[in-house]
Amino acid sequence: MALNSPQPDDLSRKQRFEWLALAAIFFFSLLGIRLWSLQVIYSDQYQMLSQKNRTRYIPIAAPRGPIYDRDGLLLVDNRPAFTVSVLRQEVTDKEQLLTRLATYLNSDWHQLEADWNKHRYYPQYRPIPLKHDVDRTTVEKLSENSIDLSGILIEVQPMRAYPFHEAAAHLFGHIGAITEKELTQQRFSDYHAGDFIGKSGLEKHLEPYLRGIAGEKLVEVDVKGKKLRQHQVQPPLPGKSIFLTLDRSLQLQAEQAFGDQSGAAVVLDVNNGDILAMVSRPAFDPALFAHGISNEQWQTLVNNPDHPLQAKAISGQYPPGSTYKMVTALAALHEGVITPNDIIDCEGRTTVGNRSFRCWKKRGHGATNLKKALRESCDVWFYEVSLKLGIERMSAMARNLGLGRSYDLPLDNERPGLIPDKTWKRNRYNAPWYKGETVIAAIGQGYVLTTPLQLAVMTSTIANGGTLYQPHLIKRIEEFDGQILKQTSPHVLHDSDLNQQDLRYIKEGMEEVVNHPRGTGKSSALQDVVVAAKTGTAQVVRLKDDPVDGEEVDVEEIAYRHRDHALFVAYAPAEKPQIAVAIIVEHGQHGGSAAGPIAKQIFTHYFETQHAVQQPTENSGESDV
Repeated sequence: MALNSPQPDDLSRKQRFEWLALAAIFFFSLLGIRLWSLQVIYSDQYQMLSQKNRTRYIPIAAPRGPIYDRDGLLLVDNRPAFTVSVLRQEVTDKEQLLTRLATYLNSDWHQLEADWNKHRYYPQYRPIPLKHDVDRTTVEKLSENSIDLSGILIEVQPMRAYPFHEAAAHLFGHIGAITEKELTQQRFSDYHAGDFIGKSGLEKHLEPYLRGIAGEKLVEVDVKGKKLRQHQVQPPLPGKSIFLTLDRSLQLQAEQAFGDQSGAAVVLDVNNGDILAMVSRPAFDPALFAHGISNEQWQTLVNNPDHPLQAKAISGQYPPGSTYKMVTALAALHEGVITPNDIIDCEGRTTVGNRSFRCWKKRGHGATNLKKALRESCDVWFYEVSLKLGIERMSAMARNLGLGRSYDLPLDNERPGLIPDKTWKRNRYNAPWYKGETVIAAIGQGYVLTTPLQLAVMTSTIANGGTLYQPHLIKRIEEFDGQILKQTSPHVLHDSDLNQQDLRYIKEGMEEVVNHPRGTGKSSALQDVVVAAKTGTAQVVRLKDDPVDGEEVDVEEIAYRHRDHALFVAYAPAEKPQIAVAIIVEHGQHGGSAAGPIAKQIFTHYFETQHAVQQPTENSGESDV
């Protein structure tokens, strides 16, 4: 019996089955190949992506380097503080999150949004800091409500600390958040938005040393953002340690001595140029700037008529007044214009052409020699000497003693002052120099301008016998492990080439300023140390009681800001000088009564704390004239 041939339907069914079988084999083959590639070829890549999905990359801020005084006593440091940041990649509702944060942080919603937006170029995985120095109570509230604050990160970070608040504020300067403009500069090429940098003072000029190297860590979290475990990747490296020439104890004493007065003071080691103290008053607390000063606080500072942001010790340019008389006297001795015993009769005024220039003592000082002229600050003696000397030789001596120049300290806005001469006036005003201008310059008025630092340098140069040292603030810089990176040695700018006998005459006059019954600075005498000094008064505005003709005015009738500045320069001990000081009290009127007492407190503290004293010598008994 013959077999039946396959029917068309049966053949079609068999073919479909075969095609389905082939398709299934092909599909599962592809699936196997894909699984094999995922497990073998791309396993590392997908493992890393998986880890990123459940880890947070957290940068660890590096503490800035500490700042110490000359003896290793702390001046500026860091303290731990809570910072609230946000991880944008974990935020689902920005508006709602900011609203809640504004409530918990007691912050302005728009300010929080502005802080968020200014970090818009931040990588998504980097936290954006929204609030620094958050108190513990607020942190606890945030933690308790973390379920409603998805993406919020609370970290302990180092915050700059200034334990002595306003003391030496103009030296230290302050820090602040780096700006977008600063981020475009080459020197900040390895900085990021949100980093803090030095904005002024030593914080700014020593930024490469003070800045640490940030670390980083990976934190594993669950789907709710709860930390499971932490992987330390790289610890931060703190900044370098800075050791200054300042004496912390002396600095604090000098600050305290000013009280609520405005002005400046500089204390130098006369034998090497170390700056032992530098005060500018009033001042500010650098901590205000550490993580954002409020607009109200900023306006209070900038609108203060006493200029608390100005580093007056180096940028305040004042007429030196009678402290300049050592310049005039030394120049006259050096040029042979006078001898120490030449007598000039002071009758209370000097006439030059058709102008009359008065002495501060209306009835005059009578017969006066060099020593008496310095001791009692006789203006007429210096008027007459200056007419023989001339402005060119006077100004040359001023520059020889360190005036009229800046010293390139690592600080902001140091000013050079002004030592005028004929060339300067011709270039500045296209006018000739007049004898009357020489007369006024001889007593430190007119065009002459100096800074307290320059006056301290001048006094130090006289004290040590004529060596002009570079004043400096940095003693050494160390790695955090104590390795010395940089050390400063005394640097002589030049030898003033002064005749030592000429200097001796000047020094004797300065000693009598403080240690003679008729000295203008006698109230600043010390019991166990001989101080040599010169008082001064710097005219603020020309009144009727200035050195030219006019009627005297009662000081109490003069508006405070029109009153003269008070100056006092000094060194001690007189026989073997160790330190020199220069002080200005703005609107203090008289150097002996306003600035001298501050110098007395500085000297007293210095010699009582740790330094050997020079016993006073007997009065030589020489006559006044």
